[in-house]
Amino acid sequence: MDHFPTNWGRPRNDAYDAYGTFPLPHRPNNNTKDAFASAVQRTQQPIVTGTSVLALKYKDGIMMAADTLASYGSLARFKDIQRLHPIGNYTVIGAGGDMSDFQYIQKFLQELIIDEFTSQDGHDLGPAQIHEYLSQVMYSRRSKLNPLWNSLLVGGFKDGKSFLAYVDLLGTTYSASTLATGYGAYIAQPLLRKEVEGKEDTLTEEEAARIMETCIRVLYYRDARSIDKYQLATITADGIKITDSRPISTSWSFAEGIRGYGAQTQ
Repeated sequence: MDHFPTNWGRPRNDAYDAYGTFPLPHRPNNNTKDAFASAVQRTQQPIVTGTSVLALKYKDGIMMAADTLASYGSLARFKDIQRLHPIGNYTVIGAGGDMSDFQYIQKFLQELIIDEFTSQDGHDLGPAQIHEYLSQVMYSRRSKLNPLWNSLLVGGFKDGKSFLAYVDLLGTTYSASTLATGYGAYIAQPLLRKEVEGKEDTLTEEEAARIMETCIRVLYYRDARSIDKYQLATITADGIKITDSRPISTSWSFAEGIRGYGAQTQ
């Protein structure tokens, strides 16, 4: 019996000595060549993503809202994800886009809060400081984070002052009395501006919650990556409150009158 592997009808691949048949000094280098490991790494393709985050100022503080869906591509995979996260005693951040990047940012922000607490210098980080820190971190680490990742909203209340600002992967920052990310920047932002701007000093918490629910409902109708459950966060002088997920009432009966929907073809 011929036990020599290269005589079994398989052509020898000089680039890879699969059977160890080359003499030791002449064997090619078969070590794994992982060029990716030595290159800049980041999420090349978002896997689990969230959609819009909304925020507004009202007379008592800041209110933020986000639905609880994280999609796996076009699959509504995780339906109870919290995309509003408290940082310290005065700040909440909300994020859309890749959820792994958001978890990464939560981790080093928590480390920052712990370092600030252990310093025992009598100072606490407020929303303005966290926003400034994020703008620098996002810009300096832009090559390691997902380039398709949307943005962060930073809302807070400290020393009797409300704070609401935006920051994205390129370190772009701005402030306004109403903010929205993702698809909400196109659909919900006009609604927020109409209902809130010029009324920030008189808008009650109940009115703000009603506006948020309306915007979330519109996004659910229009955004294929949203869901009919959402969370509200309020940041006031009394502290941070983030609700459990709550449903929104919807009605699809209007669709029967749309031409091309169902049996309606004329």
